[in-house]
Amino acid sequence: MTDPYDGGPRNPSGLFPAGLPRRPTYREPHQIDGAAVLLGGVVATTWLMLFGLLGTGVRGYVWWTLFAGGIAWLVALLLVRHGDRGVATGVAIVVGGGWSIAAAVVASRWMVSGDWPLW
Repeated sequence: MTDPYDGGPRNPSGLFPAGLPRRPTYREPHQIDGAAVLLGGVVATTWLMLFGLLGTGVRGYVWWTLFAGGIAWLVALLLVRHGDRGVATGVAIVVGGGWSIAAAVVASRWMVSGDWPLW
């Protein structure tokens, strides 16, 4: 086997692959780690809880949760572009879960009362 850099023959040891790689390998410059995702999740949970507690009933809880989640998603978009993508991932996961809980609350109240609770 010849070395493509100096043209001379060489015997590969088996420790390193012989020859050039078939395609380039790209590494992520800012990798996402679990601590950042956890931090984003904790902050988003606290954020949604504080805004959810401002509502006095189902209607208030849902509207405050939707508002707080929208603000959190905007911040997550900014973090994806200019900040830590791990924190943005944690925020997005928790906001999606919080909105799902709000939707379940609306659906259960609607099933029990027969009246749409948001208007």
